Amino acid sequence: MEEVSKLPLPEAFLDFLQANGLDASIYIASDTPRYIRLKPGSEGDLREIEAEINCNLERVAWLPGFFSLPPHLQIANSKAYKEGKIYGIDAASGAAVLALNISGGDNVLDLCAAPGAKLCMIADLLGDSGSVTGVDIARHRLAACRTMLQKYALGDRCRLFVADGTTFSLGPVRKFSHSRSCESACKEDTFTEWTSRRPWKERKKARKARKPAASALIAESDSPELIFYGRDSGVLGTSKSELYQIVCRSEVLSRGYDKVLVDAECTHDGSIRHIQKYEHWGWETLHQRVLNAERTDNLTNLQIKLLTNGFKLLRLGGLLVYSTCSLTVSQNEDVVERFLKENASAVPKVQRPCLLSDSITTKKSLL
Repeated sequence: MEEVSKLPLPEAFLDFLQANGLDASIYIASDTPRYIRLKPGSEGDLREIEAEINCNLERVAWLPGFFSLPPHLQIANSKAYKEGKIYGIDAASGAAVLALNISGGDNVLDLCAAPGAKLCMIADLLGDSGSVTGVDIARHRLAACRTMLQKYALGDRCRLFVADGTTFSLGPVRKFSHSRSCESACKEDTFTEWTSRRPWKERKKARKARKPAASALIAESDSPELIFYGRDSGVLGTSKSELYQIVCRSEVLSRGYDKVLVDAECTHDGSIRHIQKYEHWGWETLHQRVLNAERTDNLTNLQIKLLTNGFKLLRLGGLLVYSTCSLTVSQNEDVVERFLKENASAVPKVQRPCLLSDSITTKKSLL
């Protein structure tokens, strides 16, 4: 790649930045750091990790467990990375997860889970209690989440659904008594321990029900497809009818998710490296994905739908965080403002300046 400081930003993008009050100079930085998170329990290996990658990792003061490293440094071949002691995650993603204020025992919903780094951090913070449900509309991207969870041994309390986040309506796994579970097992199929190898008949049935391979996304009308669940996710021993039971609003108020993260699809204009890549992808592609007014309108409508549905699945007194990697007001403040006007029971929570996300909680519990 050429010297990044010589990046020739197109005039149309410069106009876009000016209209949104953004400084173009942020996109020509040549020393934007990368970030990693140290898996809990690996703190004692920090010096060994630094010696192996020949770099002193700098702690990020406002993000526990996060370290910055030079942009040129590669960690994929390091022992620590291969053993799952460290994983790459943007600081902005970490800020969104931190804003959830996760506590042990929380049932957490990540409504736009791919590619999986935030999901890993949520699982890290949950520790030995609670659960996390990851949802994404793209099957191949959610499969990448599954790979990450398995690689870092963080999937025990996680379940993953290929589903449309604007219509997903499954609550946390309910806890049934042992006698009821046994009774259900006699009448219905129950989930046994997850394996990547499903029976041949089940794979054949899934192929018939699946859309043509050319389409990577599921249709809105498709039922959620469970593609992974851990041993302690609450799925093991649960019947399929119990798992796929849609929760009504009255039940959600008491049995919904404690925390919901809506890290919505956006134009990605806030990702410096993403914008820099358009020099090689082609600036016309930038126009189609970032500057096209029709696409932007479609995105804001999607963001509102995701935020609204995430809030519907939140229990009374729960906390929702909405975030994007766009710097535009239209995809952030405007979306939240519109949502608040349409949902009187939602109360915004003021965050510290370093947390670039909006938190929303239900009216009776201002967290």
